[in-house]
Amino acid sequence: MSTGPASPDAAEWRPSANPYWIAVAVVLASFLEVLDTTIVSVAQPNMAGNLGATNEEATWVLTSYLVANAIILPASGWLSLRFGRKRFLITCTALFTLGSFLCGIAPSMPALILARILQGAAGGALLPLSQAILLESFPREKQGMAMAMFGLGVVVAPVLGPLVGGWITDNYSWRWVFNINIPMGILAIYMMGRYVEDPPYIRNCRPGTVDGIGFGLLAVWLATLQIVLDKGQQEDWFASSWITWFMVISLAALAALIVRELRTPEPIVDLRVFLNRNFWVSNVVTVVAMGAMYSALTMLPMFLQTLLGYTAQSSGLATAPRGIGAMIAMPVVGILMTYVDGRWLMSLGMGLLAVSTLLFANLTLDVSMASIVWPNVLQGFGIGFLMVPLMAIAVGTLPKEKIGNASGIFNLMRNLGGSIGISIATTFLVRMTQVHQSNMVSHMTPYDPVFQQRLSAMASGLSRYSAAPVARTQAYGALYGIMQQQANLKAYVDMFCWTALIVALCLPLVATLKHVASKGSVAVH
Repeated sequence: MSTGPASPDAAEWRPSANPYWIAVAVVLASFLEVLDTTIVSVAQPNMAGNLGATNEEATWVLTSYLVANAIILPASGWLSLRFGRKRFLITCTALFTLGSFLCGIAPSMPALILARILQGAAGGALLPLSQAILLESFPREKQGMAMAMFGLGVVVAPVLGPLVGGWITDNYSWRWVFNINIPMGILAIYMMGRYVEDPPYIRNCRPGTVDGIGFGLLAVWLATLQIVLDKGQQEDWFASSWITWFMVISLAALAALIVRELRTPEPIVDLRVFLNRNFWVSNVVTVVAMGAMYSALTMLPMFLQTLLGYTAQSSGLATAPRGIGAMIAMPVVGILMTYVDGRWLMSLGMGLLAVSTLLFANLTLDVSMASIVWPNVLQGFGIGFLMVPLMAIAVGTLPKEKIGNASGIFNLMRNLGGSIGISIATTFLVRMTQVHQSNMVSHMTPYDPVFQQRLSAMASGLSRYSAAPVARTQAYGALYGIMQQQANLKAYVDMFCWTALIVALCLPLVATLKHVASKGSVAVH
């Protein structure tokens, strides 16, 4: 990508508007975009029933959004240079709002999926553009607070999504899940038009011609990968021929994309930013952290609903304290970053994330609400202390003209980390449930005295209501149900233990990061 020489005063440029008004404008749009990745998950059964579709068809409402979103994310840096960042940001927000309106009035499932593709494509650029704008609008000593405000959108929104979506669906209609975006989207557009402005290097940029081949390879890679991650477990992974072919196509497209982008003089995604140590290490940490966060965010409500009988709304209330912990932690860490090395804050955040995930391994079938709430609060604190300095350190040693491109890649890795985490956790849960069930069923034999004692006692109790042979069959069925329940519980425990271990093993990576000074010029150690 040919950006031309940076303006001499680019490093010293400051927007004419109050940066906090700029932050409100861009964080509002980012919040809506991330919220829509999870808010529809609990409304999918209602959508399917209302539009005459199957539950499997309804899952494409989320998959189509994620695919379109992922394709635009890494290309957002080039597109903002080509069309002007402010103009591109306002256009994307307007299209996202229009997509929300079309989703709300969709008469059929195909129409809803098409509207979601528009919504996802438009929303894909909002996160990296918002992050780049915030980093450039605030002086270095206040960038920690800027990233704290940005983090509130990208971390709290997916936590609140299922809770808000469940409440809206239960009390109103699934269409209002999309309609609530319209007034907030209009407000964001108005504030962007009034407060956001392009820095000199954006105004003076000459991005050159579009890398059509690179964009095509990018689209094929991300589309096939996202579909494999979303549908893999449902189709039994590589036992399905089309999943296998999609994975082969994805890997081939990725290899071709890397070769293309490193050779072309004007790449749509500048992969050379990975030569920066802070950037590639931060991306690895992001993938692991988001994988852990999203797997817990998905698996815990599933545990509460399938094993403890919680409703969708109740499980959302039980997990919502994670967002409260993050909301408390992020402003605090934003202030601390002015005085404390961000690497220490990241280490504390990863430690809290590992410990809180391990606490979920203590779940039982008679677990109290407090045993669910407090680990969630602790995990929210951990995510807040980790992500705020991580987002600043990832691009802290890059030139300003590369921040937009780097932010797009960083947010793509954040999304992919979440998708990979959910996919691995779901597969692990199913496979380990089968392993534990196989181990436990070996005890359900006539030769196991404990099993025979329990079977006789249960059959004796049921014989009061049924004939003896029927009561014995019912007792077998009840004990088999208990065995399945216990196997599933053990699988959840294993999943949380392994997730905590993986997070802990990534903790030493923080020590390899270069220090980014909070004041004055960038200091590298």
